[in-house]
Amino acid sequence: MMKRDMKFKNPMPRLNKPVALDTVIVLAVLGGLIGVSITGGYTQFIIGLVAITTVLCVGLNVLYGLTGLVSLGQVGFFAIGAYASAILTLAGVNFWLSLVAATLIAGVAGCVLALSAARMAGPFLAMVTIAFAFIVEHGAIEWRSLTGGQNGLMGFPMPELFGYMFGETDLVMLCVVLGGVALLAFRRLATSGWGMAMTSMRDAEIAASSLGYNAFVVKASGFAIAAAMAGLAGALFAPLMMFIAPSNFPFSQSILYLFAVILGGAGTVLGPLVGATVSVMLPEILADFAEYRLLIFGALLIVVLLIAPRGIVGVVERFIPLKKRTVNAIPAAEIEAGLKAYGKSDGLVVDDISIAFGGVKAVNSVSFAAKPGQVTSIIGPNGAGKTTLLNIISGFYKPTEGAVRIGNQDIAGKPTDFAARNGIARTYQATRLFENMSVVDNVIAGIPVGRFGKPFSAIASDENRNHAAGLLAFCGYQGDIDARAGDLPHVDRRLVEIARSLATKPGVLLLDEPAAGLMHADKVALSKLLRQLADAGITVVLVEHDMEMVMGISDQILAVDAGTPIIFGSPQAVQNDPQVIAAYLGDGKMKARPRPVPFEAGESPVIETLRLTAGYGAAPVLHSVDLKVRQGEMVALLGANGAGKSTFLTALAGLLRPVKGQIVLNNEYIHALAPHQIVEQGLILVPEGRQVFPELTVRENIELGAYKQPRPVSHDELEAILKRFPRLRDRINSPAGLLSGGEQQMMAIARGLVAKPKALLLDEPSLGLAPAMTEELYAILGELRDDGVTILLVDQMATMALAVADYAYVLEQGQVVAEGIAADLRQDERLIAAYLGGSEQGDKNQEKEAVANA
Repeated sequence: MMKRDMKFKNPMPRLNKPVALDTVIVLAVLGGLIGVSITGGYTQFIIGLVAITTVLCVGLNVLYGLTGLVSLGQVGFFAIGAYASAILTLAGVNFWLSLVAATLIAGVAGCVLALSAARMAGPFLAMVTIAFAFIVEHGAIEWRSLTGGQNGLMGFPMPELFGYMFGETDLVMLCVVLGGVALLAFRRLATSGWGMAMTSMRDAEIAASSLGYNAFVVKASGFAIAAAMAGLAGALFAPLMMFIAPSNFPFSQSILYLFAVILGGAGTVLGPLVGATVSVMLPEILADFAEYRLLIFGALLIVVLLIAPRGIVGVVERFIPLKKRTVNAIPAAEIEAGLKAYGKSDGLVVDDISIAFGGVKAVNSVSFAAKPGQVTSIIGPNGAGKTTLLNIISGFYKPTEGAVRIGNQDIAGKPTDFAARNGIARTYQATRLFENMSVVDNVIAGIPVGRFGKPFSAIASDENRNHAAGLLAFCGYQGDIDARAGDLPHVDRRLVEIARSLATKPGVLLLDEPAAGLMHADKVALSKLLRQLADAGITVVLVEHDMEMVMGISDQILAVDAGTPIIFGSPQAVQNDPQVIAAYLGDGKMKARPRPVPFEAGESPVIETLRLTAGYGAAPVLHSVDLKVRQGEMVALLGANGAGKSTFLTALAGLLRPVKGQIVLNNEYIHALAPHQIVEQGLILVPEGRQVFPELTVRENIELGAYKQPRPVSHDELEAILKRFPRLRDRINSPAGLLSGGEQQMMAIARGLVAKPKALLLDEPSLGLAPAMTEELYAILGELRDDGVTILLVDQMATMALAVADYAYVLEQGQVVAEGIAADLRQDERLIAAYLGGSEQGDKNQEKEAVANA
């Protein structure tokens, strides 16, 4: 069963139709029974095959449609059920006991396979299930004493009930009834806590785990249900065929079963029935083209995926109006009272936590206490370890040492779902909603806190819907609660994620950059909300780069740099701490190479932006930015995290289309060009994080930079590069993934230089580098500047960047707030204000009052 890489197109089953699905299923069963009673012979047999395939596809729909895992081995479970039933009935066991036993045996086999398969992903997961199908098929061939080998088994007794011996017509009717029961069971399972857990895991496994759902248990449950249903189908298949052999269970059948689920509509209630009908009937209609069956099915599947990715039922559902359920949202006062009732906790204590990755300590002996009723913020430059610290607290990482305590409970090293069930809730830098579920269902998913509840009891009860709607309103969400979460604008996604976290009744709420990408008015509203949550008794731990917001609502702040704590204290103390200022701007001790002679800028710029506005989604990140870089000039673009620096470089490189404004390169407009066309024009981006090709050698990585050049890199050109970057010479034939971080950064710059750039864009080249390596790198940047290379530099080390740059711009919330000669800006108070907020923001009480009055 392969974890799907493509975006899942099918939402939770839409169940609030004017015509109840239960009625449709009952009518379909009655129609099948009537069809069986008025036909005979081969037609009855085909109806029976449709019913059996429906039973199997219902199980596969649980695994694929709800849980999001693809099985390429379902025919193996089908064969296990068929052989188990056949062997038991031939041994004299009652048919009904054999039916139950075959279902359980297949289900147990599914659980055993899940022990390894549920922990895998991608091609490894696919290979496990394919191998399982082949093992079962060849096991049936080789185990002749039990299965009859290639000769198979036959002569199975027909079912008997209260002395009545079933005929073929009765057996087919039984198959039809069980097919209807399977559909009804799926309909109820999909709307239960079990279905909610599976769908949550399908859409966003990390978010589902942070709501308390155990990923392995959810996936293993999907495996077991799918296997058991396939076993039940196999147990019905044996007496219907009256003969089974390994040739009845080829691997290609697994593909056809998956085809049926996708064609009918994965995740929909009636999808298995429609898909089974098509997959069984189509070969009969195309009997004259039997040898082309798989080819026809493959072509049909491609057409369905292109034209109707939600399947036949999904397409039909689009034209059936939803019946809106009334909702009486719980009032805000009652929600706040509830928060105060369950928000009381002993707070959070982080005691001497450390974690290392590859010998590098990302978090080094961090300790702090976050108290109930307070907002505790964690700040620091890029790479300081803030998100890593949240990941340790919430259970995503196991620390190498230290403790994380809620009251007397140490949760350090415990899994994410354990932390969630013990009162830890969190949001993420990039929102992780269950995009194919409705807004209200996203919030309802957090209410059980990982407990599945009864398998056939609907979780979206009126009580839960009212509670979820009240939480959404309390958080400021004003949209349609039944809207698809994936269609929401950015600000609403943030609010829904916070509401979902509150649904778990947390004692501690962790927020990772919740204000990222929000406009000022939205940030003010968010600040007010976080203050309300803290005042209700919840322990709020905030990681945020907007210093105005942090200084305004925080009771205490922990500042960290390179994983090591600097200071833990009041906002004013942190804001004025010299070490904090040095962490954001650099300590000035490292030396950058100054120009040997003053730079004289020409009039015509190489790069120019005119009123550039760009961003992600509805809220622009950059607002009317004007910037110039002249020939041979090094310009530094500075600002706090989240100010829009990387967004600016991304827009220049064509990776982000501007909303307004123009970008000019050598007097030619390039803002409408594709990224590869911009590279051809000579604008080269060295992205943040190096982005090397780890399996290729250093030489191959460098040579790729000249891909758009008319000729490959010559020996002399490569020698010139290696002379400038001598560290790379001895590693020229080594895989790039084995280089150190500094060496990878040098290689990335070398790759950009071989493209013969008219301008070079450098995004955070010093990020994650040791001081000695940073100084060496900046010496090389100084040489490039002196050699006349035009460079636009973005770096978190402001003082270092200003020491090597000729001119600088300072961004704050996407706008240029200061610009000038680099040497002058080093002493400009606006630079410090852009990173740590203005001094007037140090008075926390005044800021809180302003937020409360907003």
